Amino acid sequence: MQKTYNCLIVDDEQLARNLLSVYVQKIPYLHEVASCKSPLEAMEIMQKEQIDILLLDIQMPELSGLDFVKSLLVKPVVIFTTAYSEYAVQSYELDTVDYLLKPFSLDRFIKAINKGVERIEMKSSHQQGTAEVEPAHLFVKGDSKTHKILPNDILYIEGLKEYVSYFLEDHSRIISLNSLTKLEKELNQYGFMRVHRSYIVNVSKVTAFEKHMLWIGEHEIPVGKTYREMVNQKMTTQK
Repeated sequence: MQKTYNCLIVDDEQLARNLLSVYVQKIPYLHEVASCKSPLEAMEIMQKEQIDILLLDIQMPELSGLDFVKSLLVKPVVIFTTAYSEYAVQSYELDTVDYLLKPFSLDRFIKAINKGVERIEMKSSHQQGTAEVEPAHLFVKGDSKTHKILPNDILYIEGLKEYVSYFLEDHSRIISLNSLTKLEKELNQYGFMRVHRSYIVNVSKVTAFEKHMLWIGEHEIPVGKTYREMVNQKMTTQK
């Protein structure tokens, strides 16, 4: 059975969204998760759903498709669908899979989708082929017992004076006697980063960011003034 890939349509024009939906329905291994008229709507969807392929217009009110892709830390496969040819170079600098100029045919659309699927499969094969040994578990004392957790199960950690609070992916929370300064050094090897005097985040879990704030799903985490330059550099270079 062929794998199904989730796609998200983002275009401010209703007719364009309708045509893309029709094209998507003709491809049996594509599933349309949603059709959005703005990147802001798309951001909400992507915080809740796994998106494999993003079908994205470029010129839109409030936020352009190019800027939207730049804001994403974890990027799905991106295929731009636009009426403007002058953004092609910029789009490929963002490592997009294809650039479809409107109007485009179903045949051209299928070719772009197949390129996207190939990219996803190549990435998956590479990750499986270079998989490392499972990282060591962390042993966290809290709630009168010792918890054994994987670093990747942690979304972020909040400092509470002499205590810290671990927020986990399963929505649970562990309060433990520890310090952010100590944890910052211990967790750096697992992809964690200090973003505020009171917060350490798992960089791989960040879904969106701006100068003063970043998001992990629905969680809003402030970025401290002294950390902003470092955070911006890390986020904009993250693949």
